[in-house]
Amino acid sequence: MAAVDSFQFLYREISRSCDSYFETLALVGALYTASKAVILLRDCCTLARVHFLPRLIPCKKLTQRYGDWAVIYGASPVAKAYAEELANHGVSIIFVTQDHTAVRDIAAALSQTYGVETIVVLADFSLDQAASKPIKEAMRDKDIGFLVNCVDESLNSPHSLIEMPEQSLLDLVNKNVAVATLMTRLVLPGMVERSRGAVVNISSGVCCRPLPRRVTLVASTGYLDNFSTALHLEYSAKGIFVQSLIPFQIASSGRQPSSSSSSQSPREGWFVPKPEVYARHAISTLGVSHRTTGYWPHTLQYGLMRCIPEWIWVLGTRVFIN
Repeated sequence: MAAVDSFQFLYREISRSCDSYFETLALVGALYTASKAVILLRDCCTLARVHFLPRLIPCKKLTQRYGDWAVIYGASPVAKAYAEELANHGVSIIFVTQDHTAVRDIAAALSQTYGVETIVVLADFSLDQAASKPIKEAMRDKDIGFLVNCVDESLNSPHSLIEMPEQSLLDLVNKNVAVATLMTRLVLPGMVERSRGAVVNISSGVCCRPLPRRVTLVASTGYLDNFSTALHLEYSAKGIFVQSLIPFQIASSGRQPSSSSSSQSPREGWFVPKPEVYARHAISTLGVSHRTTGYWPHTLQYGLMRCIPEWIWVLGTRVFIN
């Protein structure tokens, strides 16, 4: 009787009856672990293919692959750095801006340093379609191989939606949504005719997750990201490569100081590169990945962020903001 009532005997009898369940659970656990290992291996291979192999293996010149001219819309440090990297590859630049003072110096510097042609086009997009006329004139009879649309950096400043003046809100939506779409509409016909070209939309990694006090930034970058994906699906068969760049924090350029104080600017580091460093990495992914952060430490950040459940992300952002 004592043997029957002992714990060891009871445990042995229960274990014997549950052996089949343990084997099933072990098989399920092994399959789950194997699937996660395969996903991790795939992500590592993708990281190497997108960010490392293109920089190690030489390829055709950008002018031969896409064209001799690039149209740059935007005057942020990232847009200027991207233009400089293209000029370093022998690509001539057309800057489209509403304020010529924002790009006048960089245009002159690129011409002097790299020996490429630069044109600054003043376009007042508040005039609707009238703004497209000087852009069309500047692009006439030119082999336009690149279009770079860059989100307005003023969106990075934290603002609640109801704190923004109505006219400022309309201007931001116009510049980052309507004008970027219009610029693509102006450049695409020539690219389709030549069956080559690249459209690069530089937005932000915040488009992947909601963020308080950044409503306009999340919405605008989300539009550019989805616009790029849909455009690539439609025009990739016609020889047009459309890329969505979704970087995270980028430091202010040393040559183009930020208007904000240095205490508010992100400090340079491994995860916060200079615009010149980011542009050099991003250019190497052109033609390789149609949606990428453009910079491999940012890709690690993106992968980590996607692993966080959305409810934890929302809770964390609320605690951080408060």
